Amino acid sequence: MALREIRTMGDPILEKKSKPVKEITERIRELIADMTDTLMDAEGVGLAAVQVGVLKRIIIVDTCEEGSDPIVMINPVIKETSGEQEGYEGCLSVPGKTGMVTRPDHVVVEFLNEDMEPVTMEGDGLFARCVCHECDHLEGELYVDKVEGELKDVEKEADGD
Repeated sequence: MALREIRTMGDPILEKKSKPVKEITERIRELIADMTDTLMDAEGVGLAAVQVGVLKRIIIVDTCEEGSDPIVMINPVIKETSGEQEGYEGCLSVPGKTGMVTRPDHVVVEFLNEDMEPVTMEGDGLFARCVCHECDHLEGELYVDKVEGELKDVEKEADGD
């Protein structure tokens, strides 16, 4: 489909709450396809619709498993969390920065798939971190508000990436 511009910190849309998706339209399908392309191009782990300027409750989470497609979650709701993990977190909307954030280590999330069918998933580690991070975006929150200590510049890899 098409790549969309990722909005960055300071853009007021990132501070707004997203609205529920009531039905799947051609426009919503196009948004999901564009979000998937944008996420893959940016080599991110997750993306919320608000990050591409659309106030809809849609997130995409890359499972980071070889041969597995990213998961599209429409109107996600975190139903349960447990445990705790601390780790560095980054965001496509806060390029070049990272910060230490404590998140749940386990999450149960309910959402609708692209056919508007209810789905319940649970996961640990990076999946739990990513779902919580992306759901925060839907509430107009950025991870920088949860950073313990200071934001740090991301170290550039030796090969120039």
